[in-house]
Amino acid sequence: MHKHGLEPPSEWVQRWSHLVPAGGSVLDVACGHGRHMRWFASRGHTVTGIDRSPEAIAAVADLGRATLADIENGPWPLTGETFDAVVVTNYLWRALLPRVVESVAPGGVLIYETFALGNETVGKPSRPDFLLREGELLTLTEGLRTVAFEDGFCTAPDRFVQRIVATRKRSSPSTAPERFALKAAE
Repeated sequence: MHKHGLEPPSEWVQRWSHLVPAGGSVLDVACGHGRHMRWFASRGHTVTGIDRSPEAIAAVADLGRATLADIENGPWPLTGETFDAVVVTNYLWRALLPRVVESVAPGGVLIYETFALGNETVGKPSRPDFLLREGELLTLTEGLRTVAFEDGFCTAPDRFVQRIVATRKRSSPSTAPERFALKAAE
């Protein structure tokens, strides 16, 4: 059992990390104690984390930019900033979803994974406010290119999740279509 906040990075995040440009900037929304910030920093990325917990921000301050902000009740602290990757796991605040998508830079990637409807049958969170509706992440990312999407039940621990990886087109036209290397399952 891992101490809360010190769990290994999400397998979903690890699986799709290769889509983040080498040395690119990564924003971890509701970063907690920084498991994903640590993962990306160890891979040579510049990391930024946002959380409302002073304890969490203190825990990640040595990794990169650590922003203490109540993003549910206060202003978005990174207005106008974009990142090569935006990572969100186990967090849902619907009013922020457009800001999260806007924060993905041209050529960047959104890696999102959180609880979905059905989770109320196996544990917490159980309030519909914190559970994605069927296909909700697909609707949210309509302006992006979906690379991968899953919506279903996972074990160890038992939970219902929805997750997506979606990219924003580069701002400069390319002569060839964007291609993404899919990693073989290990």
